[in-house]
Amino acid sequence: MSLKLTILGCHSATPRTFAHPSSQFLEINNRFFLIDCGEGTQTLLRKHKIKFSKIKHIFISHLHGDHYFGLIGLISTFGLLNRQTEIHIFAPKGIEKIITLQLKLSKSWVKYPLIFHELDSKKSESIFEDDKVEVFTIPLKHRIYTNGFLFKEKTKERNLNIMEINKYPEIEICDYQNLKNGKDFTLKNGKIVKNEKITFDPPSILQYAYCSDTAYFENIIPLIENVDLLYHESTFLEDKKDLAKSTKHSTAKEAATIAQKSKVKKLLLGHYSSRYKDENLFLKEAQTVFSNTELSYEGKTIEILPA
Repeated sequence: MSLKLTILGCHSATPRTFAHPSSQFLEINNRFFLIDCGEGTQTLLRKHKIKFSKIKHIFISHLHGDHYFGLIGLISTFGLLNRQTEIHIFAPKGIEKIITLQLKLSKSWVKYPLIFHELDSKKSESIFEDDKVEVFTIPLKHRIYTNGFLFKEKTKERNLNIMEINKYPEIEICDYQNLKNGKDFTLKNGKIVKNEKITFDPPSILQYAYCSDTAYFENIIPLIENVDLLYHESTFLEDKKDLAKSTKHSTAKEAATIAQKSKVKKLLLGHYSSRYKDENLFLKEAQTVFSNTELSYEGKTIEILPA
């Protein structure tokens, strides 16, 4: 099991030939998620050989165009490809009306189930859960209602210590699942064999936090503490701190400060303003506060293995 993130687009505002707005593809515990869907997302998915069929859940942070203008195109293409599998879209309230109107006026209704999960809570909440992964919102501070997302593996099964288990002939293969689930074993004589004696701790769970457009906002720290990877927007450098404040964006130094205070393992910067020609300036500024920082760029892949 691993966490693998592919950056599709990581720049702010308008798309250019060399810079694409926000979009990411996440693989975690054999689950696949598209995060934000700026213009050109479907082209970038093809370019980086990500199969459309893997996408069943799409998470949109907010309704500024550079984070969702690629969504209607992707939905339409799924239809042209005769998709049958349902799509779940998690996004701020209003997304269903926006997408439905575009499909209606263009008479381009899709034949696959399109299921909207509209968000409006200002508190963190669980919005997706299956047997392997849970997704929580991370309320952010931007000019309009905006969420980040925390993707978190479920606690994994314990590993069997077969050498120790073999010392107890009463333990049969049919008992193994209970041991994996953490249960002790009771022998016929009433003696209890503690689970930790016959199993090993499971691999650590992996967590990824995506914090798109937001001002410096310490309220998110308890929600993202100790995550393996944090993506945090860094639209500006400290030379434009006043502009960051007025537009409710963050500087690279502020993103690094959030990472440092949250004790995350790795920070990934993105959402760069086009006014800066050298993105290494973002890295340099952030690393003065948090050394384990990297830059996003199109096609970048980060893979993290459990400890």
